Amino acid sequence: MNRSRCLALALICVLAKTAHTAPATRPNVLFIIADDLTATALACYGSPLARTPNIDRLATQGTRFTRAFCQGTYCGPSRASFLSGYYPHAIGALAYQSPRPALGARATWPQHFKNAGYYTARVSKIYHMGVPGGIETGGNSQQTNNGDGADDPASWTEKFNSPGPEWQARGIGETLESNPDGKKPVVGGNTFVVVEAEGDDLVHSDGKTAAKAVEIIKQHTDRPFFLAVGFVRPHVPFVAPKKYFEPFLPYDKLPLPPKIPGDWDDIPKAGINYKTSLNMKMNERQQKKALGGYLACVAYMDAQVGLVLAALTAAGLDDNTIVIFTSDHGYHLGEHDFWAKVSLRDESSMVPLIIRVPGKKPSVCPALTELLDLFPTTAALCGLEVPTRLQGKNLTRLFDEPTAQVRDTIFSVAPSSKGFLLRDNSWAYLQYNENASAGIELFDVRRDPQQYTNLAQKPEFAGIVAEFQAKLAAKLTAVRTNDLGRN
Repeated sequence: MNRSRCLALALICVLAKTAHTAPATRPNVLFIIADDLTATALACYGSPLARTPNIDRLATQGTRFTRAFCQGTYCGPSRASFLSGYYPHAIGALAYQSPRPALGARATWPQHFKNAGYYTARVSKIYHMGVPGGIETGGNSQQTNNGDGADDPASWTEKFNSPGPEWQARGIGETLESNPDGKKPVVGGNTFVVVEAEGDDLVHSDGKTAAKAVEIIKQHTDRPFFLAVGFVRPHVPFVAPKKYFEPFLPYDKLPLPPKIPGDWDDIPKAGINYKTSLNMKMNERQQKKALGGYLACVAYMDAQVGLVLAALTAAGLDDNTIVIFTSDHGYHLGEHDFWAKVSLRDESSMVPLIIRVPGKKPSVCPALTELLDLFPTTAALCGLEVPTRLQGKNLTRLFDEPTAQVRDTIFSVAPSSKGFLLRDNSWAYLQYNENASAGIELFDVRRDPQQYTNLAQKPEFAGIVAEFQAKLAAKLTAVRTNDLGRN
């Protein structure tokens, strides 16, 4: 073999080795998402009732965003949005479908990392998956996409489901919703049920999810990974091992949010949430038990987060892993006498968001941010191309300058009520139907942070209302003006 050929072969070997090993220098991404978690149920966001030591510890190590918002106030639209990089109306994901038909060959957030050489895996619910039905069957109760709900197979190198007994778990159970006389048995479906369950953490879906995530971390220390860990609590049914309920017993000691006489009088019918104490026929005792059941599930989920983070530390990967903790949307726990999600008020549209970036100082960031920003931000942090087509913002500046601003307004939607939210530093503007035919709401969030007084019909605020109506029309036009109609 002549010298020039030897040199050429040696160069090829070096290049091949470099191409194979270069991605190993990139940070890992550990994305942890809870289901139906409101920030107001975490101690690090000010809850005096919460038992969340692991999430609280992560908050002291990373950047805790205090004004992060989802783009859809229930699971399907929210998840399709931040995983695709587009607002729900851009991809037509206004229910529980996959964003793939709208995306075509365009890469999702995890797929973008997969294409760059990352091992990508999901454990349990990342794209939409029915809860509790999908968890009971180990996939999705509709048995679409081979039992994985609205999942996108192209996003993952591997995927794992975590079945659990849900409302059928052995233990002390009670149906709280539409059960005023207490005679209804424990029932399945998307309803308020509390089960103080027998057995340990691994009986349930989230325990299995944590165990699988720990296993994956141990097995992938030599190649960059994008690991998405989806916990299904505190989504109903409120089921967890009995020990997690003990700090919240007896339930009658738990304080409910204040009930304001006439609270609904100045808001349109479309602004009254789909679940209220009134239409769920929950008396005060049942409301307090619902709160206690929710907090117990949050405590159980927090314990599983702790196991995953401990595994990352044990594997020596803390210094090379970006950790994200969030939820798909918020949740009402009796505020305005509302329960659950879908509403466009802050309790439902705002999410907890904690991001720990190696080498960055811990901070609290008040900037207006969106879950849509996760895709471009992580791509930038990991040295990947940031596709210009994405509709989110790159937040990397905020890890060094937490008081800076990257946007002046956030945008969220509630497709079931045809509702739209524009929220800035001073105002929350809610509009129902694109022509506002089902009503509007305007709140001064500086003077009225709990959003009790709707100013939309007061003459002195007509100019502000008109300004927001024009902004909303322009925003919808911009959202729908994208590259999805082009090959």
